[in-house]
Amino acid sequence: MGSLFRPKMPSLPPPPPAPEPPKAEISQEEKDRIAAEQRAMERRRKGRKSTILTSPLGVEEEAETEQKTLLGS
Repeated sequence: MGSLFRPKMPSLPPPPPAPEPPKAEISQEEKDRIAAEQRAMERRRKGRKSTILTSPLGVEEEAETEQKTLLGS
């Protein structure tokens, strides 16, 4: 019975217009900075990959292992 006496809700106002998207042009300095960051990321990413001696096809090169010495028997 409560909905019988309740007033109707007013309609919502229309949403505000969307802001203009930023311009796609980037200055040369900005391009250089982005390229330097990407090179630095590639250098850091390469670190661990260079320690892995296997590939999907198996061992790429002969692994350097230590030989037993007389002291270490």
